Amino acid sequence: MELRLFGLVKWFLRSKKPGGGETAVDDPSTSAGIEIRCLEREDDVGITREDSDEDAVEGVSASAAAASFSSSSSSDISLQSVVKRLHFGGETEKESAATHIRELLARDDTQAKGLLCELGVVEPLVNMLAHDDHEGPNRRSAAALGALRELSRCEIRMIKVQMMDAGILMRLPQDLQPLDQETVREFSEIILGLSSVKNTPLGPQESARVIEFTIRVIESDTEHETKASVLGAIYHFSSLLENAARFAMDRVVDPLLRLLSEGDLSEKALAVLGNLVVTSQGKKALVSSLMAPENLIDILTWEKRPKCQEMSVYILMILAHQNAAQRAKMVKSGIVPVLLELALLGRTALIQRRALKLLQWFKDERGARVGPHSGPQAGGRSVLGSPVADRGEEVREGRMMMQKLVKESLRRNMEVITRRANNSAVGSGDSGGIKALVLSTSSNSLPY
Repeated sequence: MELRLFGLVKWFLRSKKPGGGETAVDDPSTSAGIEIRCLEREDDVGITREDSDEDAVEGVSASAAAASFSSSSSSDISLQSVVKRLHFGGETEKESAATHIRELLARDDTQAKGLLCELGVVEPLVNMLAHDDHEGPNRRSAAALGALRELSRCEIRMIKVQMMDAGILMRLPQDLQPLDQETVREFSEIILGLSSVKNTPLGPQESARVIEFTIRVIESDTEHETKASVLGAIYHFSSLLENAARFAMDRVVDPLLRLLSEGDLSEKALAVLGNLVVTSQGKKALVSSLMAPENLIDILTWEKRPKCQEMSVYILMILAHQNAAQRAKMVKSGIVPVLLELALLGRTALIQRRALKLLQWFKDERGARVGPHSGPQAGGRSVLGSPVADRGEEVREGRMMMQKLVKESLRRNMEVITRRANNSAVGSGDSGGIKALVLSTSSNSLPY
């Protein structure tokens, strides 16, 4: 209908004569021509509509792609505006931008994190942290700290490198008094995330800052999760020998040894000590400590913590290696019976091998002190007071001491065997458990 009306109007305009006259509207020839032209136009329009129907699906897909591109472009524009406020805005605008970035990063969007890294948000966020420990937490610093924590959790190495290059380790607080538990935990999680970057050497000032913060956290009444994060960070950093040499000092070793009494943190503390003891500074600090080796020997009796036993005997092996004074101190602390028990009843093969190795060192040292021959000597044939008689007397004393030591170890082992057999007999009702365990254990398995 609209097309016909359009055709009529067009015909009316064309029908005017140059002199102003008009052609009759009811001219049959003209009306017929109009009808024909209108029908032809309708056919053309119908063909065009059929062609557009065939491309309907493609049009919808193109519209969806355009909408997605428009949404992505608007998101990038919004992100750029946030970064602009973070760089050039006032204090309130920077705080708002940092809060927006923290909320955006909490969605675990890797693409957004990479884009933020390219837009350079790391350095402004680090600069927003408080410079002075006595300033205490503020809203601007808290917003930046939350955003940095989310950045440290990502798997993009470049972001963590940028954070360290921006000097975030130098912003670690040294006084925890004005800070709340949440702020201390966020700092701990940040250095834990940064420590996952492998082979990252720390400078002297950065190491000192990390050590001071670690000691403050360990010796404070902070949560176990916070202490665990700090220990994990120190473990990762000390995996590099250069960092371990800087961390190995009395101020670090003694707090770690005190943590061995806390069951939840003892394994992490032992792991850190295992990294430190391989350095000469760490070994010297452990040897000079009043708590070693007694604390480490006590861990060898933790039957339900085989991992702690493995790490403890490893540290003891390093301390005892080529150190006669330290081995004598271990013997005085009662390490030999404990090692005998581990060699016989250790939960893992690694514990048994390490315990046997340590026992071999003690045995060789004792044999060297007694004499070159530990077997039976023809002492009765020697003249009283001769050097041979004196050496035979030393051999007899050494044998008597060794027999006493083995008997004490067997007694302790029998007590353990009996206790375990009784526990199993109560559960299963089998009274022959003790007999089976005793028969399967023989003194021939002793290393002496």
